[in-house]
Formats: sequence, C-alpha cells, structure tokens
Amino acid sequence: MMDYSSAELMIVNAARLLRDGDVVFVGVGQPNLACNLAKRTHAPNLVMIYEAGVIGAEPARLPLSIGDPTLVSGALSVVSMYDIFANYLQRGNVDVGFMGGAQIDKYGNINATVIGDYAHPKVRLPGSGGSQEIAAWANRCYVMTPHQKRRFPERCDFRTSVSALDSGNERQRLGLRGRGVVAVVTDIGLLEPDENGELILTALHPGRTVEEARANTGWDLKVAPNLRITDPVTERELIILREELDQQGIYLKGGG
Repeated sequence: MMDYSSAELMIVNAARLLRDGDVVFVGVGQPNLACNLAKRTHAPNLVMIYEAGVIGAEPARLPLSIGDPTLVSGALSVVSMYDIFANYLQRGNVDVGFMGGAQIDKYGNINATVIGDYAHPKVRLPGSGGSQEIAAWANRCYVMTPHQKRRFPERCDFRTSVSALDSGNERQRLGLRGRGVVAVVTDIGLLEPDENGELILTALHPGRTVEEARANTGWDLKVAPNLRITDPVTERELIILREELDQQGIYLKGGG
C-alpha cells in the first residue's frame, strides 16, 4: 500500500461521495481534484459547473482559478455568471455544491467571513463569493476540511452559508431548497447530519479513533450507532491523483 497525505485521504473520500451523472458546482483546489478523480473512476458522466460560467468543463490541465482559460476548451457551454446562478443553480439543476470555510458548526453552517466579532474581527476572511447561494439552492452540499477543534466550533462566529441553521426543520421553514450540508469529509472521518440536523460522526478512516474525533470537535460529538470504517485508499486512486491530475503536487500537499 502506498503512503498518502491527509489531503489525498480527504480528496479520495470526497470523490467516492459523488454519483455518476451528478451536476457539481465546483471551484478549484481539492474539490476539483475530487470531481476529476470521480470522473476517472466510478462517475464518468459527472458534469462540472464553474462560477465563471463554464458548464461541462474538460480542462486539459489543472485550473488555477475559476477564470482560467483552460476551463473553456472542450466545455459543453459557456454562459454568463448570472445564467449560472439564476438558470442552473436556483432552478434546481445543480446536484452537488462543494463548500469550504474557516469554521463549520454543529448544524453544518459555514463561516468564511470573519473570526471574532464582525465589527472588530481577529481575522478578516475572503467572504462568501457564491457560496451562500450554493448552500441555499444546491440539492446537497459537501465540505472537505482538516479535523481541528478551531474549525469545528459549536457555533460559527459568523454564518456565511447556512445548512440546518439551529434545527432540523428550520431550513425548510425558510423556503431553502435542497438538504444543505449532507457530509463533511475530514482527515479523521465523516460527519453527517442526524434527523435534527446536528452533525454526528458516521465513519472513521482506517487507524483513526472516536476519541480523536471528539478531541478535535468543539461540541459534544455524537457517534452513529452503526459507525463504519471507510475503505482504504487504493493505489489506482493515488496514481490518478499524482500522475494525471496534480503532477506538481499543488493541491495534494498536506499531512503525511
């Protein structure tokens, strides 16, 4: 078995969540690698959509931004940003949104705006971009993040993108379509919402423990009664990532 980094572990497990035929709203970085890995393994008919207006991208190389010209070559369609959000995302044509941020709380809400008080923050973060729209209107959302206590507070300092808000039915009451965040992939395991919308531990990666997950979570993390162990990372998956998708290791670095 080949050694792999924590980044590679998360990318592989995120890729496995994607289904053949999914339409995925994706940016650059590790979620992009997860989508391309899925296309080369179990989901050849997966369609990637980029915020800049590119649909069905088949980039010849790893894109460096959502406006990278390589995304246009071989794409199914190129439209305006307005069309992407109004005529695809808000109409329900996007199956999956990949999310990211500095904090994700007990109910899957995400902070990508500030750490600390909004008026006098400790850290000013990049902000939303289109993530609040994706969280509101995509049919389901996934998050990839290292499992660290500072990233998993019980409540976010600021809610940039909402999932279950404060309970399992509040999202539907407010008229937001889709299920919000349905899985968080970390370097320890997987968190998924229970019937009340609270993220609980549903899977561990090989060699990791419940105690590790709880020690790195900012609330009293519950454990699913049918806790499972994820399948080991395969040599084929690593070869695709390292030799086809990210030969320079731009996004595969991290962990050991």
